[in-house]
Amino acid sequence: MNKITKIEIQKKDKERVNIYVDDKFFMAIYAELIYKFNIKKGDLIDKNYLKKILDDEMYIKAKNKSFNILSKNDQSEKILRDKLSVDFDENIIEKVIDFLKENNLIDDESLAKKIVNTNVNLNRYGKNKIKQNLYKKGISSDVINESMSDLNEDIEFENALYLAKKRYEKIKNQDKNKIHQKLYQHLAYKGFDFNTIKRVLKEVIVDYNEYD
Repeated sequence: MNKITKIEIQKKDKERVNIYVDDKFFMAIYAELIYKFNIKKGDLIDKNYLKKILDDEMYIKAKNKSFNILSKNDQSEKILRDKLSVDFDENIIEKVIDFLKENNLIDDESLAKKIVNTNVNLNRYGKNKIKQNLYKKGISSDVINESMSDLNEDIEFENALYLAKKRYEKIKNQDKNKIHQKLYQHLAYKGFDFNTIKRVLKEVIVDYNEYD
């Protein structure tokens, strides 16, 4: 049998405690579990048994936290792992991720396609901006490349043209050099590459070649 030699409240999170067994760190858990299982300093315990029941409780809490996170917004596996890592150990997180995948509650491929669809059809972003947004959501490079492989160049051009014309209406009375500069910067910010921007500017600015 082993002995619980210390139970201390964490400095950064008063709702969690560290348990020490035989003067060595054993595990961190929510403080409420100390009361639920009546765990006290000086108790003689079976380490394997105690770890199992506490891991089971932490798994339930981690799963519930993941449900709460996902109820607000879809998340990538990476972002969800990062959020759970604040309160839970890796072995608990791994079990939760496996459960969520098995029940189709997280799916990076589907999430990436959803983001791409929204960015193209609603936001009218270019490839560079879309790729940046996918990275921010924690999507891996392989999934990003796959989700963007079918992007239609004609649609991207039409989106860039739409944004350029909309912007042009606001600045058309300014100096032509400024018009060129502002349109270029606007489209670059929206994620369009140089070649697409160049094609669009030739459409929008009649005497574009003068500033090419």
